Amino acid sequence: MTHVTVWNENVHEQEHEAVADLYPDGIHGAIAAALENRGFDTGTATLQEPEHGLTEEVLAKTDVLTWWGHAAHDQVDDGVVARVKERVLDGMGLIVLHSGHYSKIFRELMGTTCSLKWREAAETERLWVVEPGHPIADGVDEYIELPATEMYGERFDIPAPDTLVFNSWFEGGEVFRSGCCYRRGAGRVFYFRPGHETYPIYHNEEIQQVLANACEWAAAGDGPEPAFGNADPIEGIDESDDRSVH
Repeated sequence: MTHVTVWNENVHEQEHEAVADLYPDGIHGAIAAALENRGFDTGTATLQEPEHGLTEEVLAKTDVLTWWGHAAHDQVDDGVVARVKERVLDGMGLIVLHSGHYSKIFRELMGTTCSLKWREAAETERLWVVEPGHPIADGVDEYIELPATEMYGERFDIPAPDTLVFNSWFEGGEVFRSGCCYRRGAGRVFYFRPGHETYPIYHNEEIQQVLANACEWAAAGDGPEPAFGNADPIEGIDESDDRSVH
């Protein structure tokens, strides 16, 4: 069974009554419950825990890590970020949600500012499926309509995605690359835009379906371990040449 660790900075839920009312068990609790209902083994971790709940032991058993952050990106320890990055390069999947675009781990993996336009005005969003054959879009209609959400707009300062699965249109006229797939080392990374804390985005069954699909896609496969460094030949060759300076 795929094990998903759902990480959340868990700040807004403790500071804002409106967010606590929407997510009484935290955003992490809502996402973990939705994924568990769809057959995943789940655990949660938050900023306030020792090592932010992302110890070596937790990450070692994690197939996919989901990341939600907004108000406290700078409080995430650089050593934990390095640990997560190493696991992604080794094959752990990473799903970065909404304002996690500014997280240390996403910016580290992208190598860009990951900046964008934004506006909070409870606008309608249509999240269009632009790659319908992709497994993350499995079981999703032609578009997902969210009646009230925060706008994110281009330009989104990220590398061109390996695959763009979703593209958003907003009531105010902007568009945004909302579902971006990447490969980093042996790991798969998916950025998914919806999820502002004052709207019930993660209670939406279509959004939950996308998250479940993304976890399936991002989980490490059972392929061969890559080999690096000096290698013995598979076939017989003349190895008498000694001009190497290594």
